[in-house]
Amino acid sequence: MIRDSMKGFHTLLDRTPVTHFYRFSGLVALTLMTPFANAQSPNAFGEPSESVPSPAAIVTAAPGSRAQGWQAQGRSEVLARNGMVATSDPLASQAGLEILQNGGNAIDAAVAGYEAMLERFGTMGFAETFERAATIAEQGWGLTERRHADLRSALTRIESDPDTVDTFLIDNEPPALYSIIRNPDLAKTLRIIQEGGADAFYRGDIAEAIVDKIQASGGAMTLEDLAKYEPEWVEPISTNYHGYDVHQLPPPGQGFAALEMLNILEVCAPTHNLNLADLGPSNPNYWHYMVEAKKIAYSDLQAYNADPNFEDVPLDQLLSKSYAADQCDRIDLNKATPPSVTGGIDGGTIYMSAADRWGNMVSLVHSVFSVYGSGVTVPGYGFILHNRGVGFTLEDGHPNQVAPRKRPFHSIIAGFVTKDNQPLMAFGNMGGSVQPETHAQHIVNMVDHGMNLQMSTDVARFTHSQNRDLLSLELDLYNLVGSALEAKGHNVRPVNGGAVGGYNAILFSLDPDAPLPDMGSDDMPVNGIYRAGSDHRKDGQAVGW
Repeated sequence: MIRDSMKGFHTLLDRTPVTHFYRFSGLVALTLMTPFANAQSPNAFGEPSESVPSPAAIVTAAPGSRAQGWQAQGRSEVLARNGMVATSDPLASQAGLEILQNGGNAIDAAVAGYEAMLERFGTMGFAETFERAATIAEQGWGLTERRHADLRSALTRIESDPDTVDTFLIDNEPPALYSIIRNPDLAKTLRIIQEGGADAFYRGDIAEAIVDKIQASGGAMTLEDLAKYEPEWVEPISTNYHGYDVHQLPPPGQGFAALEMLNILEVCAPTHNLNLADLGPSNPNYWHYMVEAKKIAYSDLQAYNADPNFEDVPLDQLLSKSYAADQCDRIDLNKATPPSVTGGIDGGTIYMSAADRWGNMVSLVHSVFSVYGSGVTVPGYGFILHNRGVGFTLEDGHPNQVAPRKRPFHSIIAGFVTKDNQPLMAFGNMGGSVQPETHAQHIVNMVDHGMNLQMSTDVARFTHSQNRDLLSLELDLYNLVGSALEAKGHNVRPVNGGAVGGYNAILFSLDPDAPLPDMGSDDMPVNGIYRAGSDHRKDGQAVGW
C-alpha cells in the first residue's frame, strides 16, 4: 500500500493513527501507532536513563555461538594487505586507517604527537596526522560504554581540579552514556602544534600555561625543564622463547619482567616435568606455574628497575637463560610462595599497533598513567597532566629513588616479535602493572597453544598484585580453577575484564609467491597478509583495507 503516490493512502490513514509522515524524493515512510508500539523496556535500544546509566549491565541473556573455530571467540581476526590499525578506540583506528588510505605509512598512522618519529620514519607532518583528532575535538565524539565507565570511576580525581571539572563534566556531572563530548580547548592545542610542531608545546604559550598550572598547585617544574626535554632513541631488549624473539622496551619501562617470566616458564618447565602445551589453560597447575613465575620476575622488577641514565640495571644477568635456571627451585608446584620483593603501581595506558603496505609495523604506547592522569588540566588548552611521578620511590638508596630530571619506574611497554630476524607481530596489553604478565600470557597462548590473535585476547587472563599477594582471575576462570588454586595457598578473587587491561595485535604472514612491495608504489599491497585482533574488554577494533 506504500508507493510513490498519494493515491490510495486514505484507506490506510483512515484505519491507523499516524504519528509521523515522511517523503524523500520518491520514498514515502509512515510511523504508525499500534497497540504494540510501546517498548516494554524503559531502556529500549540500550538508551540510558537516570536510574539505569548503563543498561547493558542489567541484561540477562545467554551468549550466542560461533559457526566455526573456538566457540567462545567473540569475533574473527581482521585480515588485510594494504594496511592495518588496531587500537582501543574505533575513532583512533579509523583515523589511522584514513592516514594509510591517503598514502601515509604505519608511522604516520600511529602518531597522536611524536615529532621525532615523523621526522625519522614518517612521510607526513602534524598538519596531516593531527587533522582528524583536531576535527573530532571540535565537532565532538560519542561517549562509549567503556569511556563512560572510566569517567565515572575517576570522578573524585576530576572533581579535585576546577579546570578539569570545566573541561570534562557538564554542570558538574559526568556526561551521559552515548552523549556528544566536545573539547574545543584541546582542538586549539592541536591546531597550535600542527602549525608550530613540538616547539610549540615545549616552549611558548602552552609551556607557560603548563608551568603556571604546576607551580600554582605547588609543583616545581620550570620552563627550562620543558625546553630541555628531548626524545631518546633506545635499543630494544629481547629474549628467545621457543624459537621466537620477543622484544621489549628497556628500563625504566617494565618490559624486562615479561622477558624474564618467559625465560623462567621455558627453562624451568622441564625441571618440574611440565609442558605448558600439554597442561593447557584449564588445568589449575598451569595457572599456578604461571603465577609463581610471575612473582619471581616481578620481584626482580621491583628490586632493579630504574632510569639507566642514573643506575646500572643488570639486564645481562636478569635476562640470561642461566639466571632463569637458577630460579627454578624457587617454584613449589604444591603451594604458593609469597613474593620475595613487593611493590607495584596501578594505572593504565593506551596501546596501539599499525602496519602498512610497505612492510612497516609499529608497536606504540601512549599514557597519562592513571585514568584521567593527575586530574590536573591545563586551563585553556584542554589536556590533562600525567601522574607518572608516582612511579618513584622515596626510599633512600633505592635505584628508583626520586631525583631531578630522572625518569621514574615506567609501566608502559610495547611488545614486538620476530622470527629468524624477520618482523612477525606487533602486540601489547595496556593496564599499568598487568602489562608484563599479560604479555607473557599472550606469547604462551599463541606459541604454546596455537591460539590466533583474536582468541588470545578472548580467553580469560589472570593478574597478580605483587603488593597484596592477591591473585585475580576473570570470572569464568575463577569458577574453573579458583578453588584448586586456593587449596595451594593462593589468595584468589574473581574479577571482571576491567582488571586485566586491553590488548591488540597485528601479525604479518609472508606469502613467498607475492612480489616485494615497491616503496614508490601507491597501489602494490604488502607481500603477504596482515592479521589483527582487538580486545572486547575495550571499545576498540582492528581495521584494515
